[in-house]
Amino acid sequence: MKLKRIKKTNKGLIMSLTLVLAFTNVFFLLPDLQTFARSKTKVISNDVISGDAMGSDEFDKKFYYAGNDLGNTYTKDKTRFRVWAPTAIEAKLVVYKNWDDKTGTAINMNKSEKGTWVAELKGDRKNIFYTYKVNVEGKWNEAVDPYARSVSANGDKGAVIDLKDTNPDKWEPNKKPKFGKLNNAIIYETHVRDFSIDPNSGMKNKGKFLAFTETGTKLPNGLKTGIDYIKKLGVTHVQLMPIFDYASVDEASSKPQYNWGYDPKNYNAPEGSYSTDAYNPNIRVKELKEAVQSLHGNNLRVTMDVVYNHMFSADNSNFNKLVPGYYFRYNTDGTLANESGCGNTIASENPMARKFIVDSVVHWAKEYNLDGFRFDLMGLTDTQTMNEVRKALNKIDPSIVVIGEGWDMGATLKPEDKSDQKNADKLSNISFFNDTIRDGIKGSVFDAKGTGFVNGKIGAELDIKKGIVGAIDYSKDITTWGKVNPLQSVAYVEAHDNNTLWDKLILTNPNDTDATRLKMDRLANSIIFTSQGIPFFQAGQEFLRTKGGNPNSYNSDDSVNLLDWNRMSDNINTVNYVKGLIQLRKTHPAFRMDSAEMIRNNLKFINTAANVVAYSIIDNANKDKWNNIVVAFNSNKTETTIKLPENTKWNIVVDGKKAGIKTIKKFKGDSVVVDAQSSVVLYKR
Repeated sequence: MKLKRIKKTNKGLIMSLTLVLAFTNVFFLLPDLQTFARSKTKVISNDVISGDAMGSDEFDKKFYYAGNDLGNTYTKDKTRFRVWAPTAIEAKLVVYKNWDDKTGTAINMNKSEKGTWVAELKGDRKNIFYTYKVNVEGKWNEAVDPYARSVSANGDKGAVIDLKDTNPDKWEPNKKPKFGKLNNAIIYETHVRDFSIDPNSGMKNKGKFLAFTETGTKLPNGLKTGIDYIKKLGVTHVQLMPIFDYASVDEASSKPQYNWGYDPKNYNAPEGSYSTDAYNPNIRVKELKEAVQSLHGNNLRVTMDVVYNHMFSADNSNFNKLVPGYYFRYNTDGTLANESGCGNTIASENPMARKFIVDSVVHWAKEYNLDGFRFDLMGLTDTQTMNEVRKALNKIDPSIVVIGEGWDMGATLKPEDKSDQKNADKLSNISFFNDTIRDGIKGSVFDAKGTGFVNGKIGAELDIKKGIVGAIDYSKDITTWGKVNPLQSVAYVEAHDNNTLWDKLILTNPNDTDATRLKMDRLANSIIFTSQGIPFFQAGQEFLRTKGGNPNSYNSDDSVNLLDWNRMSDNINTVNYVKGLIQLRKTHPAFRMDSAEMIRNNLKFINTAANVVAYSIIDNANKDKWNNIVVAFNSNKTETTIKLPENTKWNIVVDGKKAGIKTIKKFKGDSVVVDAQSSVVLYKR
């Protein structure tokens, strides 16, 4: 994600712990929350109520709503609305005819169970726009329904739509490409606009969801682009950077605009700028479904990048307008906690916030038939929430992938409650980006000129070994997150954040030639695709993607961010090299072992010279047809000789120039020479 500073809101509120506890105790002697809110208006602001009384077990017991009908429930005969706003003393449904109407028709809502308010409109109300207005301590706030499944242009109003109308022709919501174990995934990350906006992409629907429905697209020289290219590459999952409605692009403007989209505005509605008609709330939903259907039809699963750790603006969010203070974390002085680096942090530990996250993920999984979720800054989300997400997805489809950034950020949650790498053993079947192997390969992302194994660092072998074994507790020295399974490690060297691998190599090795840096690049990719766990790479990594040295291009223009399809053509040999590594991984389950025990029993490291890592995978590991596989990585600028486990006949399938499953060279012996800054993979005949 990008780190964009949003101005904090100063609540101007300092209260002693004694007074807070006293007010919290008084609250539960009152008949209901409305009386409490009114009685404390002169003494205490709503933010203190939010921060303390709202966070209590008593509040949760009294106002937790477990129903599945929040939002609007549409039928041709009537549409029913339910919103959770327990601190409101009045609530209204406001109906609008047009997306940009300034005034609408207000209808009183009735107070219902567990802090909810309901209203019902008779007749067919399809395609109307609406908001909620709530009176909290005499102040009226107007907000979009957090559960709205589609919205107006720029997301300032919710929309009532018939989801059946948004289904593409031959829509099969329960059919998706065959997929087995979670660590069979090979994830390819792309941005909807980046993917097709290049004038040479051959795609007509540039920057739109529909670009993923176009087949037969080519460069002028005839090389495949778009979805045909990805299919041929061999990946299993296409990960789309944020596709929910985000705030940082004006959908009503025709001017070129760009943002990665890590600025959530309406979590349950697709982003309108990626549709061909942002003004029609049905189109954005239908076209996203068409994109998913097309990817599925080409045997590609689809992963969605989700950002439940913060919103574009806390004060202006639908959450905070409906229930001020409940959905966000606060410092002891009443200011918003900025653990996300984006001005606010979602309080996932609060039960109704947790419920929203789980409900939202389930909505995307079911309605759009999605196959995976990547959680931005997952370490800011509590472990109970993530485990409930995993449990809910298992009921839909256990093969749905859940990965996330398990960085340890902030101090609001207790250390044992964070969904970070240190607690990976508490989060079964949830995977974590492995920054140990990332930085071990190329150097720290926080030091532009810092080097790693492939680009000159001495003594980086241990971090490479830790990544190779999938972050498991392999030995006393080779351990990362303790007692975890290898599928919990996402091995990567490049993502949308930070410099691309190619740009990093230019920064760290400015005096080397492109030919030398190309060796480093291929060496890095060889490590990623042969490591245990789940390999992940950014679109264009396979053809030396560059952003001109821009490490944080979240709002840079297309010239920086576009997927340059001509660069794919210029570096087709490197594309084929990566394609060969993917084929090797998919063909041989030895690179996808299921358990830490299996890895410890079957993967054995070989003693080598400095700046070299080598290992064997023995005994037809994980039912592989190859009995003994040897993998070696040499980062030295001179060749090295590796002692093989036995003197026998060997086939080389990967070296510094070619990769795949076809034999490059055959030989008999007990050693192999690995070229400078190169990899080798061989197996016993």
